[in-house]
Amino acid sequence: MAAAEAEPLGRPSRRISEELLRRASTGDLEAREKLITDFTPFVLRVAARVAGRYLEPGIDDEISISLSAFNEAIDSFSPDRGSAFLAFSEMVIRRRLIDYYRKEGHQRELPLTAFEETDQDGHVVNTAEMQAGLRNFQAEHQQKELRDEIGVFAATLGQFGIRLADLAQASPRHDDAREKSRQVARMVAATPAWADYLRRKRELPLKEIEKAVSFSRKTLERQRKYIIALAIILMEDLPHLQEYIRR
Repeated sequence: MAAAEAEPLGRPSRRISEELLRRASTGDLEAREKLITDFTPFVLRVAARVAGRYLEPGIDDEISISLSAFNEAIDSFSPDRGSAFLAFSEMVIRRRLIDYYRKEGHQRELPLTAFEETDQDGHVVNTAEMQAGLRNFQAEHQQKELRDEIGVFAATLGQFGIRLADLAQASPRHDDAREKSRQVARMVAATPAWADYLRRKRELPLKEIEKAVSFSRKTLERQRKYIIALAIILMEDLPHLQEYIRR
């Protein structure tokens, strides 16, 4: 480890010497006490940032937890980790405070700053914000894709003289009837000749279907719009709507 290192959050005015850290980690109590005393302001700044408020000595438990975590970091740090000691100790402090909040079941929300970490280049990154942003982006992207799919679906249905509003009335009322309709729709989508007939004629191949299923043509005709709608979803490139059917 170099004698001087990049300083993460808090930017203490002092720097940790390799010799002082080595002595503290190998049992030199005087060196350990000096290290803790010199970097107490740094520890308090990290703790206050995690807590999201000013911390008062003798009142807030976060201070003793953070100093204990800094002491723990002295024992567990290894230069082989590829990170600076202050960045490592900051990570340990944050983890111990997060554990404390979770264990105590604090009602307030933990601030996003609790999840900030310092990368190897000394830049502060917030994994929680990045993950939340990614989830939001994915959710917005999926919603847009779903809206686009519904638009394509509605336009395709229109070619069959069916509106989205028609499907509410066309949907079978009983579970067993809906399942039979789904079976027919899957058969239509999986049978090339039937799927081709549906695309060309804009109608179901009722004669062929009637031979392959156990319920009457009258039932097929009554559920025609619903079956066609499901078959279209299965036949077209509509993955979100297909997932909805599978569920």
